[in-house]
Amino acid sequence: MGVEATLAEAIGTTGVNAKYDAACKRLLSEKYILAWIMKSCLTEYQNCAINEIAERYIEGQPSVESIPIAPDKTNPVIRGLRTEDSSQSEGAITYDVRFYAYAPGTKKPIRLIINVESQLNYNAGYPLLKRAIFYGSRMISSQYGTEFTNAEYTGICKVYSIWICPSPPKHHQNTITRYHIAEENIVGHVKEDLENYDLMTVIILGLSDPAEAEEESVGILRLLSVLLSSETAEAEKKRILRDDYAIPLTERMERSLTEMCNLSQGVEEKGIAKGLVKGRAEGRAEATATLIRNLMDSASVSIEKAMSMLKISEEDRAKYIELLERQ
Repeated sequence: MGVEATLAEAIGTTGVNAKYDAACKRLLSEKYILAWIMKSCLTEYQNCAINEIAERYIEGQPSVESIPIAPDKTNPVIRGLRTEDSSQSEGAITYDVRFYAYAPGTKKPIRLIINVESQLNYNAGYPLLKRAIFYGSRMISSQYGTEFTNAEYTGICKVYSIWICPSPPKHHQNTITRYHIAEENIVGHVKEDLENYDLMTVIILGLSDPAEAEEESVGILRLLSVLLSSETAEAEKKRILRDDYAIPLTERMERSLTEMCNLSQGVEEKGIAKGLVKGRAEGRAEATATLIRNLMDSASVSIEKAMSMLKISEEDRAKYIELLERQ
């Protein structure tokens, strides 16, 4: 395969993937989908009805404002909150879905800033949890000048960063994990008001294989596994959303479902071709890793020394270390 053909294939695959990703984000931004996520994962909404969360506590009308061209101008959107944070030193961060919500059962309206991310590539070369915490931290720091100024820190809103992983490693499948700030007394006993430190929570949802979702997953995990599946037929998705989760299928949602199901076929077909190229590259990498191992054994040298002797570049060494650890 020539360079031009490989580049054209990569561009075509990227284009289909980008459209598929955009359709996923539009579905995740639907108020009733968000309401199910909030009820299942956020302590503030566990005792609320789904329709109550969707219609009463989510501020504005959800959409994905980071998508440049919306399907139509009548789409309901969340108003007054950017999906991008930026600073001169850190650059820009674009959130998939970001919105305000009011916490129920409080004497005063407490706003929660919630962002929802769909992470298709779980192993992106860094710990996903660290990225999620970074996003949550930025949502707190970016409130300066909007929610509070100077030393008025009482105005800080609690933030949730929710990450949905359709294809996590096996040990993360069918899981919901929460990471939050907690009070711990090391010496003595102090009881601080929860609202003064419970300011950031990260939640990671690991979905299961679509074929197993019906048997193993329940609640929000099954809902999201079905919704984001590239294997479940469109008609079956609509039936499950309508009959099992009482989600009203608006014209916009049906359009997004149709688009995602159509695109999933293109993603799969292009992924097969891309996988063949990737497989050849991985085969060469495995052979190089074996060569490193043999050199370490025969010459009694460290892994770093063996890679230096083979003139392996610094940027590739971490990959071969990981391969050798798996062997």
